[in-house]
Amino acid sequence: MGFTLYGVDASESLVDDFRHRFPTATVECNTVEDSWFFDRTFDAVVSVGLMFLLSESGQLNLIAKVAQALNSGGSFLFTSPRDACRWRDEMTGYESCSLGQAAYENLLRADGLELVGTMVDEGENYYYLAKKA
Repeated sequence: MGFTLYGVDASESLVDDFRHRFPTATVECNTVEDSWFFDRTFDAVVSVGLMFLLSESGQLNLIAKVAQALNSGGSFLFTSPRDACRWRDEMTGYESCSLGQAAYENLLRADGLELVGTMVDEGENYYYLAKKA
């Protein structure tokens, strides 16, 4: 069984690279805040290295948008530190913000998603996996 890949990124160079590496995928150069996610629903949404770059309200809005964009039984995987904290992101220079696991769990639940697992990789990135009922 195959899958269809869609991508959203605000960086033109990353979008160009994505198109080159995945020529059959659909990609949009846009912010997640402004994207309509291709006016469709998905079985899974992956957001690695993005959530904590958004403002607190941006994170709340993204969770709500993803919940709307997921099919029943769909999964949402994202990264953000386990503990609530703020820091300056080394790659972007922007202030970053993690709301923390307890807050993410509450926000996911409020939008009809259930936190079903967490994981830490070898680079100490903290992953959240949520499912839509």
